[in-house]
Amino acid sequence: MTVSGQIVTISCGLHKFSGTERLKMVNLAQKEYIIVIQCDIVKQRCPGYLCEKAFHERTGGFKDYPQDKQYRIMNISCGGCCGRAVHRKLTNFLRVASKKEKITKDMVIVQLSSCIAKDNFHALPCPHLDYIKALIGKIGLDIKEDTVISEHAQKRREQGIYNSNEA
Repeated sequence: MTVSGQIVTISCGLHKFSGTERLKMVNLAQKEYIIVIQCDIVKQRCPGYLCEKAFHERTGGFKDYPQDKQYRIMNISCGGCCGRAVHRKLTNFLRVASKKEKITKDMVIVQLSSCIAKDNFHALPCPHLDYIKALIGKIGLDIKEDTVISEHAQKRREQGIYNSNEA
């Protein structure tokens, strides 16, 4: 991922082109709504506090969001393995939000939480990560990965204990 002003280049992993991931330009300043998707199994124990804290402090996976911009943020679970409920939940959100507040797809970004996207103490990255990304891509929503990035887990990635799963 690279940053240029408020525009972030995100490797979303949805569209494969000759075996490489296509990069997509996403202007985070134009987004109004962030939907954080957490692992259903992890969410049974985790209240999402550290993800929420990372958002408000604009650290970890939220470091590229403009500090002075106000966003609406909603946390949902993937619905359980295989994550198919993500499609149903997001399409229902878009239908209702569009009807009630004229919120469109380009105003929304989906942030996959670190418990889904990263190798960490909870578990390996979600085995259904590519499928979940494909479901979100089918709806036409932009995707960003990671929420809280623990220093301890990052150190373990650098030591090779956890996979970095970086492109």
